[in-house]
Amino acid sequence: MLERIREGSQGPWAMIIIGLVVLSFVFAGVGSYLNSSGTTTVATVNGTEIDQTTLERAYQNQRARMESEYGESVAAMFANEGYLQDFRRNVLDQLINDMLIEQQAEELGLRVGDKQIRDTIMQMTEFQTAGQFDNDRYLAILRQSGFQPADFRDYLRTELTRGQLAQALGASSFALPGEVERAWQLQSQTRDGRYFIVPADKYADTVEVSEQDIKNYYEANITAFDTQEKVNIAYVTLSVDDLSGDIDVTEDDIAAYYQENEASYREEEERRVAHILIEFGEDKDAARKEAEEIKSQLNDGADFAELAAQYSDDTFSAENGGDLEFINRDMMDPAFDEVAFSLAEPGTVSDVVETEFGFHLIKLTDIKPEQVTPLSEVSDEIRTALQQDKAMDEFYAIRSRMEEVAFEVPESLQDVAGVADQPIQETGLFTQDQPAEAMTNPTVLNTAFSPELVEDRMNSEVIELDDNTVMVMRVKAHEPQRTQPLEEVSAGITEQLKAQKAQQAAAEWAQEVVTKVTAGESVDEMLASQSLSWKQASDVNRGPGDLPRALVDTLFTLSQQQGQQTDLANLASGDVGVITLERIHSPQAPDEELAATLRQRLGAAYGQSLYQSYIKALRDEADVEILLP
Repeated sequence: MLERIREGSQGPWAMIIIGLVVLSFVFAGVGSYLNSSGTTTVATVNGTEIDQTTLERAYQNQRARMESEYGESVAAMFANEGYLQDFRRNVLDQLINDMLIEQQAEELGLRVGDKQIRDTIMQMTEFQTAGQFDNDRYLAILRQSGFQPADFRDYLRTELTRGQLAQALGASSFALPGEVERAWQLQSQTRDGRYFIVPADKYADTVEVSEQDIKNYYEANITAFDTQEKVNIAYVTLSVDDLSGDIDVTEDDIAAYYQENEASYREEEERRVAHILIEFGEDKDAARKEAEEIKSQLNDGADFAELAAQYSDDTFSAENGGDLEFINRDMMDPAFDEVAFSLAEPGTVSDVVETEFGFHLIKLTDIKPEQVTPLSEVSDEIRTALQQDKAMDEFYAIRSRMEEVAFEVPESLQDVAGVADQPIQETGLFTQDQPAEAMTNPTVLNTAFSPELVEDRMNSEVIELDDNTVMVMRVKAHEPQRTQPLEEVSAGITEQLKAQKAQQAAAEWAQEVVTKVTAGESVDEMLASQSLSWKQASDVNRGPGDLPRALVDTLFTLSQQQGQQTDLANLASGDVGVITLERIHSPQAPDEELAATLRQRLGAAYGQSLYQSYIKALRDEADVEILLP
């Protein structure tokens, strides 16, 4: 019943490998490592095939992980055929890379022993309860994944062997003390400077934009004036919530439901038991004799917990005196269940019981009797459930009728709205990139712009938004994609060109200031003529702050040693800034803990880069054939 697995742990090396295993587990799913037959080959790697089933499982697991993490925004991306193809290709590339590493590890003679497999399984959090390995949980998860324990051990062996190579490459990468110091200096230094900002508005009235300028800009950026296709959608929705408020549930209905589902309101008897397990081993008769001898000791007054700790082959429960905590009927082996629930009172110990796992001595330690929740406590709950059930029945009936009417009268939503007893709503014109609020569901959005609805102007089929909501839609208005004519966008181009020329004029004036400052000349009169003055910027770091981003970036490009201490920057606002470097503040050396962290990060970055380069080199030399269309 509970396997004998030695407890053990390894150091940081094991933690790194377990991390790699868990990452692979999440990415591809253990099911993807099952062998399959009769499937289409999607790629070959040095003669080894990767089949369609393996790709599909890896794709589904990776997609599920992303949708779980990022929600509807990812679902919308997957509705795009181009993105979907790229995503599947990336998954296949990862499988190919994994295969190359696996082949290289085998060629290098890397191996993983049985003990390491056992230790790794025991340390994986997926198989733990309250921080301890749980054999029942381990077996249950494997069953859910369609895996036998032997298959999973083979899968782990492959992953750990592959991980050995990855870890070896990572361990060979490190950061030198000088690199750590240099990285710290660059990351943590601050700078003092002074600056001023030249408003481009000052030059707006001095620039001119000709008709030829406008035409040249229009022709050079013609694609920027392509409009997106737009639709205005009329739609009718129906949800279970629209119906549940009108559903009447009587007291008789509630009582009848309670009687029909009385088992749902009954908590079955639970029993807390402990056991001593003697596995069959190679001599079943000897195992039975050992169990009977232990029973004899118990009859003579020996302590059950002490004997469990001494003799039980179930090492996990033995540590707790054989305790298996509370169990329900049908949780254990049938023979075990029958005896456990036949013991009369706490403290009673059974005779020797045989199951497929071995011989047991079972001790009853506590009983939780059956409990029945009275109708009065669950009446409101039942009422809500009945309302929901009846609303669902009516919902499906109306949905079916909506589908019929949408097909029978395809030129209008009036009859559909009448059947649903819901209003016809409109979205107004919108694009596929900026959908109306009611159209954000990926299926709905794709349907709204489908050729069938746009060209035929017919009702859609019933679209399921979720389990409780449906929609029927039609295109009420459509604006095709087009290129806006010059006269339509001329005013906007004019404003844009004026802003560009005004910034350019401001930059030309600012460059004169930079030239004079660099030459050591005074610029006070120039600044005064523009009502400008220097402002101080102290202890500026590379992170976000009050100073415009472009000025910060420029400040950190200036060098006191090379003589370039003043420069200008075009700001995102359209203005122009001038900044002068006055002083560089070097940080104090990092303490040992911080230096170790930075050294580890740099080493990890180098290791990741080396690992990617190694995979690229393997792939360049490998015979890889991709058979996807």
